[in-house]
Amino acid sequence: MNTQLLQGDCLPIIREFNANSIHLIYLDPPFFTQKTHRLRTKDRQREFSFDDVWSSHAEYTNFLYERLQEIKRVLHPTGSIFFHCDRNASHIIRILLDEIFGVRNFRSEIIWHYRRWSNSQKNLLPAHQTIYYYTKSDTYTFNTMYNEYSTATNVDQILQRRKRDVYGKSVYDLDDNGDFIPGGAKKGVPLSDVWHIPYLNPKAKERVGYPTQKPILLLERIIQIASNENDLILDPFCGSGTTLVAATLLHRRSIGIDISSDAIEIAHSRLAKPIKSESNLLKLGREAYKTTYEEALALLKGLEIVPVQRNKGIDAFLKDDIDGCPIPIRVQRPNETILEAATDLYNSAKTKKALIMLLIAIQEGGYFPFANKLPSEVFVIDGPALSITKTLEKFKLAHQDRRPHISGDSPCETDP
Repeated sequence: MNTQLLQGDCLPIIREFNANSIHLIYLDPPFFTQKTHRLRTKDRQREFSFDDVWSSHAEYTNFLYERLQEIKRVLHPTGSIFFHCDRNASHIIRILLDEIFGVRNFRSEIIWHYRRWSNSQKNLLPAHQTIYYYTKSDTYTFNTMYNEYSTATNVDQILQRRKRDVYGKSVYDLDDNGDFIPGGAKKGVPLSDVWHIPYLNPKAKERVGYPTQKPILLLERIIQIASNENDLILDPFCGSGTTLVAATLLHRRSIGIDISSDAIEIAHSRLAKPIKSESNLLKLGREAYKTTYEEALALLKGLEIVPVQRNKGIDAFLKDDIDGCPIPIRVQRPNETILEAATDLYNSAKTKKALIMLLIAIQEGGYFPFANKLPSEVFVIDGPALSITKTLEKFKLAHQDRRPHISGDSPCETDP
C-alpha cells in the first residue's frame, strides 16, 4: 500500500519506525494560538475542531522537542524536514530546529504569502506563514524549480552568460573579441523563498471544512523540491490529509498520523477520491485579472476611488459612502449608448445596496429596457469631452443669435 493512515499521538508511533527510513517530513503542528479551532463543512452538516491551548511556552516547547528528536532519527541521511508555523511560536521553533538539526543544516526560511480578507483590527493584516526548511546532512535531495522571467527582465539578462569577476561581482561573460557569450538554454528564474500561493477560498473544490487546511499546491511544491518518485513522505500531524493527497498525485509513498479520529476519517475519504483545485491566479498571473477599463480610470483621476476588476457594470467605487452604502461608478464605453451603459451599471449595483449610482457619459442617446427613463438611483454626469462639446454647442448657438448676418464677415478677422 502506498499510503498509510495511523491514528494516535505521533510520538509513540514514530518511535516504532526504522531509523533513516523517511525521505521527506512535513509537519504542520499546533501553532500555539491558545484557542480551539473550529470549522464547519460547506454543507454545514458537520463541524471539525482541535485544541491549540497550552499551559505555558515550556509545555509547548517540550511537546515539540520530544517529537523532533524522533523525527530526526527516522529521517533519511539525504532527507529534509519542512516545519510549518506562524508568528505565534516561530521564534521557539527556529531555536529547536537549530539545536536538533544543526545551524549548518538550515536551508531556507520560506515565506508563504497569500491574500485573505479579515476583520479590521488595530494591527497589520497577517498575510503570510513561515516554513522552516532543514536537511539532515550536507548531502540531500534537491530538485531546482523555476519561475517565469519578470516582465522587467531585459533581453541581455536572458540571453547572455554571466560570470564572477576578480572582485566577486556578477558581470557578462565576453569572448576574446569582446563579444558576449550566449548563455544557452533558459529555464527561467530559480524559485525563491517567497511563495505566492493563494489560500483556499471557501468555494474551492478541495476544501473539506477542516480547520487550518492547506492548499494541495503548497504541498506539491515542497514534495517536488525535496523528494523523488516512490520516496516515502511523513506528515505526523496530517489533519485532513493534504500532504498525503499531494504525495499520491506525485507518485510518492506516504504516511499520515493524527490524534483525531475525525481527521483520519476525512483523510481516508479524500484519498479515495483526490480533488485538487487549480489556481487560475497562478496559471495566468495576477495581471491577467486586471480587466478595469483603463480609459475609465483616466477619466476618474483625481477622485478617491477603489478600481473594480472582473465586473462588467462597475469600474470603481468611491472611497466615500452614504450611510454605509457604496457609491459605484461606471464610464460609458465608445460603442454603447448611455442607456445601455446605465443598464450594466444598474444590474451590477442594484444588489450592492447602492443608494446612488454614477454614470459618466461620453456620448448621448439610446434605449433603456427597464422604463422610459433611467432609474432614480442612476445619475448621469457628462465626461470632459462631452461636457466640452455641449458647452461649445451652446456657445455657438448663442453667438449665432447675437452676430450680425453680413455675408463674408468673420468676427475673428481684423484689419491689417
